[in-house]
Amino acid sequence: MTARHLYVHVPFCARRCTYCDFSIAVRKRTPVREYLGALEREVRRADPFGPPATVYLGGGTPSRLGGDGVAEIARLCGVTGDVAEFTLEANPDDVSPETARAWADAGVNRLSLGAQSFDDRVLRWMHRTHDAVAIAPAVRAARAAGIATVSLDLIFALPDTLGRDFRADLERTIACESDHVSLYGLTIEPGTPLARQVARGECAAAPDARYEAEYLLAHELLRGAGFTFYEVSNAARGGREAVHNRAYWQLRPYLGFGPSAHSFDGVSRWWNEAAYARWVRRLAAGASPIAGRETVAEPQRRLEQLYLGLRTSEGIEVPDPCPRGFAEAMAKWVRAGWAVLSGPAADATGDRLRPLRPLRLCLTVLGWLRLDELVASV
Repeated sequence: MTARHLYVHVPFCARRCTYCDFSIAVRKRTPVREYLGALEREVRRADPFGPPATVYLGGGTPSRLGGDGVAEIARLCGVTGDVAEFTLEANPDDVSPETARAWADAGVNRLSLGAQSFDDRVLRWMHRTHDAVAIAPAVRAARAAGIATVSLDLIFALPDTLGRDFRADLERTIACESDHVSLYGLTIEPGTPLARQVARGECAAAPDARYEAEYLLAHELLRGAGFTFYEVSNAARGGREAVHNRAYWQLRPYLGFGPSAHSFDGVSRWWNEAAYARWVRRLAAGASPIAGRETVAEPQRRLEQLYLGLRTSEGIEVPDPCPRGFAEAMAKWVRAGWAVLSGPAADATGDRLRPLRPLRLCLTVLGWLRLDELVASV
């Protein structure tokens, strides 16, 4: 397949975070050579994919590979000076002036830091390996190394028992002068340490009212600091939007390597063995690491286009002709303040729409809070 967007999953972590249900491999010492050997075998199995436009190293904690490990992945993926975006996910405590320079030399031009919070009590509860003091120096080290874009991850809607001050976390995030912020509401996934805590009655999910209040607060403060929310969970200063992630939202083809990595060629989607040890064994035996495959049928594709499009600030183009049920749903959303219509002309008064093409439907901030519910209603 021709894929301009590559994802590489690096599963290693020093410990499992409280909320994490990703495919990770907890190791005191990262088996860099073993991992890179298996990754090279997988890349060689793949059809030629040409120079990538974007590469994203996710995990897990890719920064645990160090400078040489990231440089080797860049070589395997055919990274050249023409790559538009090469993202590395990193824990703040893995970032030093030396490692940041090595990553920049390997072609990394975007660093995604898993800050999550600036409250040490919260970080300990999350089981993170870093403390709040490590975050700002990590940003400065990336800047000094010449990494063009620095993004910070934040989690909101934490259990009430933590007493987390989300406004303070947002203010400290802004003070770090990052270029991009990814904002995630805490979810309780089955089988995680957090799910077990909830089952034991030690904590509970945040109430919906606080989830909404914190999400709206993030929009208010980040907009005031010059950020624009271009997707439901992502805000950026001008020109610093994530190119790689936009490829996912636009259903462009992408190729994934590593345990649990997914790929998509526009028609089919497939995914690798999730467990690191099984992924390594299959490749060592000369077998395919693919664990499953599905064809994306047209009804599913339309639903994905609707859901992914409404996640973004660009929204979706209104179908022409517009099905009656969808037109009625759009009119309801517009009246409620959950969506807006833009185009040459749009009559959303009453229960009828009289669109003139081209017409786009975009969710408002309040609509993004109800995204799942809205998509399920059409």
